[in-house]
Amino acid sequence: MCIREALAQAAAELKKIPHIGTPSLDASLLLAEVLQKDRVWLIAEASRPLDEKDLHKFQSLLQRRRSGESAAYILGRKEFRSLMFTVSPAVLVPRPDTETLVEAALENLKGKKSPAVLELCTGSGAVAVALKNEAPEIEIYACDISAAAVEIAAANAARLLPEKSVRFFQADLFTLPPKTESDIKQNFTQLPAAAEKLPFFSLILANPPYVPSAEIEGLSPEVQAEPRIALDGGPDGLSLIRRIIHEASGHLENGGSLLLEADPRQMESIRALLVREGYTGIQTYKDLSGVERVTGARLTCESGRKNGN
Repeated sequence: MCIREALAQAAAELKKIPHIGTPSLDASLLLAEVLQKDRVWLIAEASRPLDEKDLHKFQSLLQRRRSGESAAYILGRKEFRSLMFTVSPAVLVPRPDTETLVEAALENLKGKKSPAVLELCTGSGAVAVALKNEAPEIEIYACDISAAAVEIAAANAARLLPEKSVRFFQADLFTLPPKTESDIKQNFTQLPAAAEKLPFFSLILANPPYVPSAEIEGLSPEVQAEPRIALDGGPDGLSLIRRIIHEASGHLENGGSLLLEADPRQMESIRALLVREGYTGIQTYKDLSGVERVTGARLTCESGRKNGN
C-alpha cells in the first residue's frame, strides 16, 4: 500500500465517526508522525510504498483516534499562532477560536509602553507565549490552578521564548496558594520576591472554564478527555467568569482592561455582568466564523474601580 492509498483509506474510516471533523487532516498528521516527515513530504511522495512496520504503527495511531483520543494528545503537540506547543491530558488543546483572544489583546495593547499583562487559566501557556512572542515589550504573568498545567506552560515558554520571558505561577485566579518548601524549589515559579504583591495590570485576560456542568457529558469524546477543571464553568457556565469580573477590579490599573473568551451564547450575560461591576467601553470581538467569541471592557476610577490605584 502506498502513502496515497493509506491516507485515503484512513480518512474514509475517520469520516464515519461523527465527532471527527477533520478526517483527512488527522490522517495526514498521524502518518507524518509515523514517518517523521511533514505533510508536504507526504504529498510529494504520495506514490511511495509503506512498509509493514510503518503501516502497523499508523493503524495503531488511527485506532487511538477512532476511540476518541484527540490528534493533539496522540502527537503531544498542537500549533497555535505559528508556534508548536507541547500538550498533554493535563491541559486543554489550544484552538483556533482562541486566536481571537490574542488578537483582541494585541489591539488593546497598541500604544502602551511596557504594559503589565496577566493571563488567568493559562493551561498550556499558548496565549501568554503567543502574546509575548508577538509583543515582546510586554511584561507578562500567567497562572493556572493546576500545577501540572503551569509546568507544561513554563516548559513551552522556555522552549519557544527567551529565558523567563513569561512569569508563570500557580493560583486560584488571583489567590496564591500557601507557600511551601516545594513551591519555592520549583524552578517554574517565576514570581517577584514578594509574590503576594503582584503589580497592577494594564490588561487581564482569560479563556476560563465556561461549559455548563450539565453539558459536559454531551461533548465529543475527545473534549471530554480534556481536564474537567478546565471545562466546567458551573451550573450556567459563568461561575469562574463572575469571579474574574468581580476580582479583576482589584488588580487593574486605572483604565486597565479585561478580556474574556466564552461561548457566543454567553456574551449578552457577560456584558451585563461587566456593566453591573462598573466596567465601561464594552467591546465584543468575533472569531473567524463570524460569531462573538471575546468580550472586553475597561475599568477606571470614574467607573468604580476597587483597588484604589
